Amino acid sequence: MATGDEKRGSDPKLDPAALYLEEVFTDRRIGTIRRMTPVKPDATTDVARPVIYVGETQVMTQVGTLPIAFEIPAATLEDAAKQFGGLAKEAIERTMKELQELRRQAASSIVVPQGGMPPAGGMGGLGGAGGGKIQLP
Repeated sequence: MATGDEKRGSDPKLDPAALYLEEVFTDRRIGTIRRMTPVKPDATTDVARPVIYVGETQVMTQVGTLPIAFEIPAATLEDAAKQFGGLAKEAIERTMKELQELRRQAASSIVVPQGGMPPAGGMGGLGGAGGGKIQLP
């Protein structure tokens, strides 16, 4: 018989070999840059792995604020700050295109009668399992 832990699956665990020290820098206006410095399990810097810079900004949409995050290929904080604007613009444009594609897909969704499709070779549309109501996505 399975125990409670086996039924739930394994608990989420952090990988001690993949830890980062996170520092946040901001101009308090446009966004933030996160410097992710790799560390060893004893919290000393892991020089075998590269420092990662992640830019974050947000845009207002009809349904509220949408956070945008993007990696910045930089060697220094100064370089990351210089690249921030162009990369943020690209990330925002890419996100808007993805949103437009999701809207297009939602608008062209197939409408299925409530209760699903009648069985193949059924009653020719008579007495099927449709229910006669149409649900919109």
